[in-house]
Amino acid sequence: MAGKPTKRFVRVAWKSHQGLVRPGNEDYAHVDEEHAVFAVCDGMGGHQAGEVASMTASATLVDIYSHHASEFASDPRLSYDRTLPPSGDLLVKGIRLANRAVYSAARADQSLAGMGTTIVAVTFDNEMLSVAHVGDSRAYRLEQKSLIPLTVDHSWVSEMQKVHNLTREEASSVVAKNIITRALGVKEFVEVDYRLIKTKADEIYLLCSDGLCGYADDDEIFQVARNHRDDLQKLVDDLVQMANDRGGADNVTIIALQILESADSNLPEIDLTTIPGESHELLQYEDSLIAKIAEQRLLREQNQVTAKQPNKFYLALIFAAFIVLAGAVIFVSGGK
Repeated sequence: MAGKPTKRFVRVAWKSHQGLVRPGNEDYAHVDEEHAVFAVCDGMGGHQAGEVASMTASATLVDIYSHHASEFASDPRLSYDRTLPPSGDLLVKGIRLANRAVYSAARADQSLAGMGTTIVAVTFDNEMLSVAHVGDSRAYRLEQKSLIPLTVDHSWVSEMQKVHNLTREEASSVVAKNIITRALGVKEFVEVDYRLIKTKADEIYLLCSDGLCGYADDDEIFQVARNHRDDLQKLVDDLVQMANDRGGADNVTIIALQILESADSNLPEIDLTTIPGESHELLQYEDSLIAKIAEQRLLREQNQVTAKQPNKFYLALIFAAFIVLAGAVIFVSGGK
């Protein structure tokens, strides 16, 4: 969790806390310093299903960036009608596949039915920052005098604010204000919001679950964060403490990123835009990729077990587990 430079050009610090009320932590901090991919996932579903959803989304991104990045980046069948920089394109594809992974797992296991997770994720193309999100976890840029939102919540209260031009105080009294209108895993397809921005050296970006922004407004978050620009871990710790001081009613997860160096770019920024959901044909193809990812993951685990302690019975169990998982994905695809 300590603030330290990645292999590239950002410094990162993070913390995830279950809060003071919830029995467990359904949030998940995805911190991939090797590939400079960072995300906050806020799971939902109860009976630990939310935890499974957020971890499944993160695990899917890990597999894609560690083992399938070149393959998926160049696969024309995964393309869509937007032109994004390579890192942003792969991030959107990864979130789409994470949606399929969570959705398929929920369909295959009745105890996980209804689970889902929000996600806000960023990655870098040198001096450009790609931001993609689904749900009400947020991204901010910390400036000298204010906190700049980079995402717009996919929530019922946010929709009401836009439609009826409500003030923050009016929105706080809206019935069912905690309902989110988009999440990973709750529908077959997913619409992903995306934006591309230029970065500058020393800028700080924050990713957080609604365990923070649901209990403190932007000005309050800014007042705490502004005091620790030179100590990212202290910044993150104090924001988590503020959430807990206000009752700690929810899990809270925060990632802070500081740009260490940047350069001019010829790429234009892209304002917040929505990448449409997938076609039926693409969903079926994504299911085949999810099965492939699961198969290769199990084979890697099998190889690790074999290297440590060869055991034919244990390997047979792993193979049987793969058959069940692959069959579940095929069943979901065939049942559309």
